[in-house]
Amino acid sequence: MYRTKLAAIAACAAVALSLAACGDSSDDSTPATTSAPMTTAAPAMSSAPAMSGDQFGAGCASVPSDPANPGSFDAMAKVPVATAASGNPLLSTLVTAVKQANLVDSLNSAPAVTVFAPTNDAFAKIPKADLDKVLADPKTLTSVLTYHVVSGKLTPQQLAGTHKTLQGTDLTVTGSGTAFTVNGTSMVVCGNVQTANATVYIVDTVLMPKM
Repeated sequence: MYRTKLAAIAACAAVALSLAACGDSSDDSTPATTSAPMTTAAPAMSSAPAMSGDQFGAGCASVPSDPANPGSFDAMAKVPVATAASGNPLLSTLVTAVKQANLVDSLNSAPAVTVFAPTNDAFAKIPKADLDKVLADPKTLTSVLTYHVVSGKLTPQQLAGTHKTLQGTDLTVTGSGTAFTVNGTSMVVCGNVQTANATVYIVDTVLMPKM
């Protein structure tokens, strides 16, 4: 009889311990449910700014894609603007004009500018006799070339509007998104091209200041 009571007491004690253990595990699990709200998806938003460096326009297809090519977007981004233009096959006439006007160092040393860079085809629209005359006149050539340069690196979102050029007079850009026209006639054919010190918008017509 005495042994039976001891067995019963032992059994009750075991049940009590078991219930206590169950109670402890349920208490431990409570904090686990409160930790879930700490996880958020916010870091995914950090990829958005990468879009700011994207080039746009049909003319971009003519730019070399090999990063090792000095005319590629990757290579241009590593050097100042006049040096960058010298490697781009679309801009060889512009580079000749910049050298003729002794503006290479000035453009390369500018802290931050936006350049509207006419393509070779843009210069080809000018009658050869007129182009040769401008190239032979340093004062006129400098005026024309500096009219293509604006202080500050304009993003596509900032591009539309009236901007004062380094030549001293204004130019006007209209459009939005990936379609822009300068002074009503010159279309941006490849935009938002980055160099070490400039943002370049390649255009299909040479811009002429009022002189």
